Amino acid sequence: MNMDQEIGSFLSFTLGDEYFAINVAKVLNIQQLVQITKVPTAPDYMKGVINLRGTVLPIIDIRMKFGMEPIEFKRDTVILVLNVEIDGEIVNAGILVDAVKEVFEIQQDEILPPPGIGSKYKSKFIDGIHKMNDTTFVMLLDIDKIFSTDELVMLKETSDSQESQMAAVIE
Repeated sequence: MNMDQEIGSFLSFTLGDEYFAINVAKVLNIQQLVQITKVPTAPDYMKGVINLRGTVLPIIDIRMKFGMEPIEFKRDTVILVLNVEIDGEIVNAGILVDAVKEVFEIQQDEILPPPGIGSKYKSKFIDGIHKMNDTTFVMLLDIDKIFSTDELVMLKETSDSQESQMAAVIE
């Protein structure tokens, strides 16, 4: 084994029958599903906000963002609390996933290139693909590319606005 080979750690999760993974450095927390407060005029994929230890966290239904059919939440549905970078600033956001599977490590040379045009997911979101076994592939997501700058600004403004409203209620 080449010790110079870069190894990455990823957290895998499912959306329907599909497997995805995010670099663990982007994952702050795995949160059980709690009551989500709707935000008026937000896009369909933005389910709302939650109070996470005194801060307002925007919640995104990643299935809807990917153009997948929404499903009813189940016992295994969780929120992945993530660090998302926008113009050099870190914004926290939560994404709804059907179930968390495992943390795994892979070497850089085990990552296959993202699919070309014609994939049902926009390949600009995908850093690569990892073949887990003969029949299972995991899409390695670049979470910073999933949301456009405008969407992240909206998330930050929603979070800031909700925090201001919460502070006014407390005073």
